[in-house]
Amino acid sequence: MALRVEELKSNPKHFWLRGQRPDQLVRPDEETGIWHVYGYPEAVAVLGNPEVYSSATARRYAPEDGAEFAEDNLLQLDPPEHRNLRTLASHAFTPRVVAELAPRIERIFRDLLDGLAGRDQFDFVTELAYPLPITVISELLGVPAADRRLFKQWVDEMMDANGAFDLSDDPEKQARDAKAQLEPARQLTEYLHAHAADRRARPRDDLLTRFVQAEVDGDRLTDRQVAKVAHVLLIAGHTTTAMLLANSMLCFDSFPDQQARVRADRSLVSAAFEEVHRFLTPVAATYRATAVAAELGGQRIPAERMVVVWSAAANRDPRQFAQPDVFDAGRDPNPHVGFGRGIHFCLGAALARLEGRIALNLLFDRYPALCVDRDAEPSFLPAQDLISFWNLPVRAE
Repeated sequence: MALRVEELKSNPKHFWLRGQRPDQLVRPDEETGIWHVYGYPEAVAVLGNPEVYSSATARRYAPEDGAEFAEDNLLQLDPPEHRNLRTLASHAFTPRVVAELAPRIERIFRDLLDGLAGRDQFDFVTELAYPLPITVISELLGVPAADRRLFKQWVDEMMDANGAFDLSDDPEKQARDAKAQLEPARQLTEYLHAHAADRRARPRDDLLTRFVQAEVDGDRLTDRQVAKVAHVLLIAGHTTTAMLLANSMLCFDSFPDQQARVRADRSLVSAAFEEVHRFLTPVAATYRATAVAAELGGQRIPAERMVVVWSAAANRDPRQFAQPDVFDAGRDPNPHVGFGRGIHFCLGAALARLEGRIALNLLFDRYPALCVDRDAEPSFLPAQDLISFWNLPVRAE
């Protein structure tokens, strides 16, 4: 059965969804000067070399607003600033902190499932895939439950603006679209900045307080840095997981033999979640800029050029993955680059994996059969560098 992603397959940039291979693994766009990277070893080379391929893209390509957005933003920093900030953040957001969340994650998802009792049709994203991670990360950070609607509003605005943004547009339109993305990001940062200042004055048992109190060699995070780190965790900590859960639903629906395999052997749940990330990578592209001229894939990339690493295409590279267009729930090893690679490897990867494992197990326990509703149409995220859904109607059988 083919994946039900007709709208996504119509995007010429997502050729890997059609089982196609790139003509060039590293290709320049002559009109825009942007370089596109599709191969796995080439992607790893870019993501693992911040001295050559800088993460500081915003201030280069949106100079009016990008500098403020990039300041103390883990995703926009290069060493040594990135190393120092991430070290401090990691001392608060430890593997132990994540592991201790398991009982609460299970309780939250059980409550969500209980709320669907008696319903054989519902939207998988709005009822399950989105509420789980936003509840978990909000509780972890210690922000009020009533404010989650603000997070959704800001994230939706960023997503809409991201869908309109295109690096091939004229500079004036790029600037307008970038500003539309940066304004809700600024509002979210200001919101978290106020909470960080409150935790410094009135500590609580939450992650924001741990960030405020984290210390390495006498250094601590400023309130602004706490806000920026929390911003990254809040956005990545729920959007990526929500997209992965939705994409898991689609993959299991599309490949019922693999779903049956995982249902029969629950030890495969974690491997299946990783395979979803490889096969239908939600964050399809990552952006870098060459700090100096570079050689990659037999091509010479000049300095100060935008480089788009298509992680989703790299995850289908036959040089790295046997039968890359086959969804194999037991694939092992599976060194996909869906969570990134190198110094920018996703800070919330362990949390996303824990949430995915718990959610899929509970879904299999609760529903003997759950499938995409063929009488309803899913709505896809508009952004060219994201592959997932706004809504995914499902039916329990």
